Amino acid sequence: MTEPRDHPFVTAVKPLVDAMGGELMDPARATPDDVVLTWEGQELLAVRLPQLSDSLDHILAALERRHGVPLSQLDRKSKQDVVRILEARGAFSVRHGVETVAGALGVSRFTVYNYLNRENPSKNTQA
Repeated sequence: MTEPRDHPFVTAVKPLVDAMGGELMDPARATPDDVVLTWEGQELLAVRLPQLSDSLDHILAALERRHGVPLSQLDRKSKQDVVRILEARGAFSVRHGVETVAGALGVSRFTVYNYLNRENPSKNTQA
């Protein structure tokens, strides 16, 4: 039989798990918080999902790889784009998310809030 790590299903889901910052493991090692994936009635592998704070670090690292330079070296427009992407991915719902993003971008928390307000001016108006 094919080793689980060589199985076509594992090969197919690995890029997704890597993009999420998850960890592939043997289903026998799975805890109740892990996701066990079954293929044709057989438990083939388990996925350990990252903690939310780890996910933010993983997303920031992926954005840095995409841009090819540290996020702090981006121009203002690019930093605003990064903030928009992070907001869409829920980065600011994580505790200390604004502080973490500000540190990665090399700007103040105030600047991150300004970028967020530029993206969503209707959120700041009162009825």
